[in-house]
Amino acid sequence: MTPNADYLVRRLRLRHLELLVALADAGTLRAAATRLNLSQPALSKMLGEIETGFGARLFERSPQGVRANALGDAVVYRARVMLGELSRGKDEVDALRTGATGVLRVGTLSVTSAVPKAVVHLRRGLPAARVQILEGRVRELIQRLLDGELDCVFGAITPELLTSDLLPQLRPEVLLEDELCVLCGADHPLARRRRLRWADLRTTAWVAPPKDTLVRQAFMTAFLNEGLEPPEPAIEVLSSVSVGSLLRMDAALLGAVRLEHAQDELSRAGVRRLTLTPAIPLPSLGLYTRRATESPAPLVQAFAGAIRRVGTRARGVDV
Repeated sequence: MTPNADYLVRRLRLRHLELLVALADAGTLRAAATRLNLSQPALSKMLGEIETGFGARLFERSPQGVRANALGDAVVYRARVMLGELSRGKDEVDALRTGATGVLRVGTLSVTSAVPKAVVHLRRGLPAARVQILEGRVRELIQRLLDGELDCVFGAITPELLTSDLLPQLRPEVLLEDELCVLCGADHPLARRRRLRWADLRTTAWVAPPKDTLVRQAFMTAFLNEGLEPPEPAIEVLSSVSVGSLLRMDAALLGAVRLEHAQDELSRAGVRRLTLTPAIPLPSLGLYTRRATESPAPLVQAFAGAIRRVGTRARGVDV
């Protein structure tokens, strides 16, 4: 068999794309048939039509079920993207019917000051734009971006992602530099001290995120660079909102967070930022889009510009 683009265009339907995704997700013909409300013979026939069109076997059959091979993985990925783009098209048509200029679907880490500010800034220039924000873990959001469910993802440009097998499918764009930030309650004994060093904080009670986070690793590095054993946090918590609450209630605690995460807490009363040397950088924050022949959509580019402007402005203010 040889691949035939004309055959694919003339014979394959959206139902074939749904079948590819259902098979990849379900792993068995029976489960995929149930999901699509088809009989197994009908599903097998459709899979044969797909493989004839591509001129290759895409799924390996075994008593345990079916599994996409390398060729199948490539086709399933494209099927997900096409179905995602169709869903996006439906969203945009619905929005345009009601007067919107477009829809921006953004994935972002859960606590960020830059994204809400950038959305407000974007809508000042494009008041009819609609924005859908999905919060979660960056790695999971990037998969949804690659599946066509999102237009962009805001998060850390980490070494893990830059060296992963996903990178050839992504276009990362650095927007903001970030660093480790130490917060304390307004009544903490060190709240008004200047030019502190990490050694000055070694015996203090800390609130810090778990060990598998970039912030905790940077926290440990800060002390190791000074030849000191990193302190064990008295309290481990991931949310910077919870860190801020703890610091306001217990004046003996210090908290380690991202500077990006600290902005909202610093805008409220009762929390201060300690000035420490040396500064400990964290992976930059940026925007991930799908790598394609064309540039990101104009609305995505406008959103990236808005993040740059509000982020630079926030870091230019002495907080």
